[in-house]
Amino acid sequence: MTTTSAYIESDKAQLHPLQHPSRHAAPLVIERAEGVYLYTTDGKKILDGMAGLWNVNIGYGNTELPEVAREQMLKLPFTSNFAGMTNVPASELAEKLSGYAYPNLKTTLFTSGGSESNESAFKTAFFYWQRLGKKDKLKIIARTSAYHGIALATTSATGIGRYHTPFGPQLPNFLHIPAPNPHRYEGSINEGETVGQAAARALEEAILREGPDTVAAFIAEPVQGVGGVIVPPDDYFPLIRAICDKYDVLLIADEVITGFGRTGEMFALNHWKIQPDILSFAKGITSGYVPLGGMQISDAIREAIWNAPEAESYMHGYTYSGHATACAVALKNIEILERDHLVRNARTSGEILLEGLGTLTEFPQVDNARGKGLICAVEIVKDKATRTPDMATANALMGAAMNAGLRTRVVGNALAFSPPLTITAEEVESIVQTMGDVLVQWNSK
Repeated sequence: MTTTSAYIESDKAQLHPLQHPSRHAAPLVIERAEGVYLYTTDGKKILDGMAGLWNVNIGYGNTELPEVAREQMLKLPFTSNFAGMTNVPASELAEKLSGYAYPNLKTTLFTSGGSESNESAFKTAFFYWQRLGKKDKLKIIARTSAYHGIALATTSATGIGRYHTPFGPQLPNFLHIPAPNPHRYEGSINEGETVGQAAARALEEAILREGPDTVAAFIAEPVQGVGGVIVPPDDYFPLIRAICDKYDVLLIADEVITGFGRTGEMFALNHWKIQPDILSFAKGITSGYVPLGGMQISDAIREAIWNAPEAESYMHGYTYSGHATACAVALKNIEILERDHLVRNARTSGEILLEGLGTLTEFPQVDNARGKGLICAVEIVKDKATRTPDMATANALMGAAMNAGLRTRVVGNALAFSPPLTITAEEVESIVQTMGDVLVQWNSK
């Protein structure tokens, strides 16, 4: 029987994402999972308050998705989806998704994950403006604290410095404006302005400063995840949509985290009743059981692609675009999300979670609790008078929570909670209780 120490020794041959030796000196070796719980090889039971990496929406241990994958693999595991060929699950999934997230988005390009989806969104925006003869529209505006992936262009769009500095200069033509953080807005606020109005004004000013004829698109997560679970004010996105329309700038919605029910709506911009021009998705479409992502485009963008002469074809795509097995799993996953009312549960359980996390503000380290649906966070500070961010304490609390059987994640100076959408009220209460116990012990030192 292989021991945990032997697995850890074997794991030294793996280069992990976000690698630093201190993080992997003694990694937890996960052997199995069920519902919202992870089980390690040495017998620990951990409530996964992060649903893997924001993505195991239907929870662990589902038996329907593996069966669908098995059946599809036996029938047709994979075939190229390049021009001139398709497969049944990819066709069916594309039809299912047509107008599903937003009525104006009816056409899908499939990818293998979020970074590929956002890379596709950027290239597609550039292609669109090239076809319309606006060849200088090559700039992408993103936001500070944004996370859009770790490919070359998506890293440049990401607004978190530590993802940039180890790799040298980023691509040109990517710029950032302040995030619409109601708790820590970093831009200027004019007298009488809300944070939402000020943050939207920052976009308009950036477009005018750069020149509208040079800006291809603005990309935004409806709720910024890795940057600290930043929930924008309700007036923000309607203003953003109007500004993009005014200056002929495409709006790209990065719903890699928020899509497929995470925020209590199937897709998050529906909270504000607006539609993007391009949508990036991944994660929740298969609940992480197999890799899959995608990009959806408006009819105008589709027509530009379809009407291009052959010499200027849309030369973009991936080996695994429209992967038959992944698409079959996605279809069943969406069926489960709908059948089991998991989006509604994200909304109701999210309200319970946010209310519970709000009670933790009685502790001196917890400045505020925030969230939307089942993506929430508590912000950790050195003291509430200065509100100085305290990443060191946040990391220590994360470790203490893990030792107590709760997995969370530090994002900025906040602790994030994004459990499976299958979580029960009792399990939500367990998250709050465990975190409360950790804070009591921390403050009794």
